[in-house]
Amino acid sequence: MNSRRKFIKQSAIAAAGTYFGAMGFSAKSYGRILGANDRVRVGAVGFSDRFRDTLLPCFLNHHQELNFDMVAVSDLWSYRRNLGVELLKSKFNHDIKGCRNNDELYAMKDLDAVIVSTADFQHALHAIEAVNAKCDVYCEKPFAETMEDNRAALKAIKASKQIIQIGSQRRSGANYKAAADFIQQGKFGDITMVELTWNVNQPGRWRRPDLVAKLKQEDTDWKRFLMNRPFEEWDPRKYLEYRLFWPYSSGMPGQWMSHQIDTVHWFTGLMYPRSVVANGGIYQWKDGRRNWDTTTAVFDYGDKDMKKGFQVVFGSRMHNGDERPAEIYYANGGELNLNTNKISPKGGLQEKQAAAMGLKPNLLPELSLTSQEEKVVASANTGADRLTSNHMRNWMECIRSRKETNAPVEAGYYHSVATIMTNAAVRTGAKATFDEKTQEVMVNGKVFKY
Repeated sequence: MNSRRKFIKQSAIAAAGTYFGAMGFSAKSYGRILGANDRVRVGAVGFSDRFRDTLLPCFLNHHQELNFDMVAVSDLWSYRRNLGVELLKSKFNHDIKGCRNNDELYAMKDLDAVIVSTADFQHALHAIEAVNAKCDVYCEKPFAETMEDNRAALKAIKASKQIIQIGSQRRSGANYKAAADFIQQGKFGDITMVELTWNVNQPGRWRRPDLVAKLKQEDTDWKRFLMNRPFEEWDPRKYLEYRLFWPYSSGMPGQWMSHQIDTVHWFTGLMYPRSVVANGGIYQWKDGRRNWDTTTAVFDYGDKDMKKGFQVVFGSRMHNGDERPAEIYYANGGELNLNTNKISPKGGLQEKQAAAMGLKPNLLPELSLTSQEEKVVASANTGADRLTSNHMRNWMECIRSRKETNAPVEAGYYHSVATIMTNAAVRTGAKATFDEKTQEVMVNGKVFKY
């Protein structure tokens, strides 16, 4: 008996997919053509807060219509694994397999896809495991925190036939798509500056004191958790509050900046910055963390010949802010503001100032990017997050159609280049660059290593 995976990958079905696509069938209708029994069986890699509070609700928004099912959860910690099994049982009304690790998960028959929501440094490595097991992958960001992991994951995924969606959900937002079109069609003019900010006032952000108190070493697998990171003695804070501790996470660059810098790459077609300088520190929340509570990074983007370029500034603080991430693109004629979803002549070249230099005024029109305003849900832990729901659906439909997702592996690879460059610049105090030939982040002529 053929499994669903074997069935969908037969050459005849691939040819049928091409035919039906040409005939105007949607991915959804093509999925229905495959038959009611063609259920896509999905496993969760990591029963995290992100999975429970956002990714699962977004999956539930679409799973019945697209005939997807959740069949297993893999988590190293017995407590979370058991919670995951019970929650998924209640949502899908059937037994769920609880796996102590990913070896057990991928030993299952007919597992078709996984949702990876583990510690930041594990994403790329878990994506490699998934595609090697011939599973399609929804992989949370940051995609990778070191270039070694980044290169290995890119190579493995490109060598496979698996569908991957990087969790850069802005790529599935109508307002972001409209902004990309406006800029790429030349209507905005040359970008001269981009301002990115992500500010909160949350002493508990990325802290899990109640969970830390529950976690015992004998209830998990510390060595397996560390994967390829240098060995450290058992520490439940590093296990559960990993976003505060390098080399398990870069913190602000990987968690927040990776989202925003991805839009720069998408809108402009530039893959990575020419250079990054950055500074950061722990100014307020002195609770033993290694990663900063304040970061400022300045990027130089542009063509290799240096004839055109622009600056991007990313700023983030955890001790003052209302969690309204800002993304504003500037041109000589005005601005494109993704908080207001407006294009405006604000700051553009006025007639009087232009005339003084024998120039013509340059003012963009007043336009709305979309008729329906889309909000970025900054905390990203709510099933009401329309961007993530759209992003999850895009992945599910692409599993059906075998088409490329909105955020393919290259999106993750290059946002990781930018975040690794930022991490290198802050930790060394020097300018970071990217060597395209060796695919390495360089500082002072040397490869950056953690």
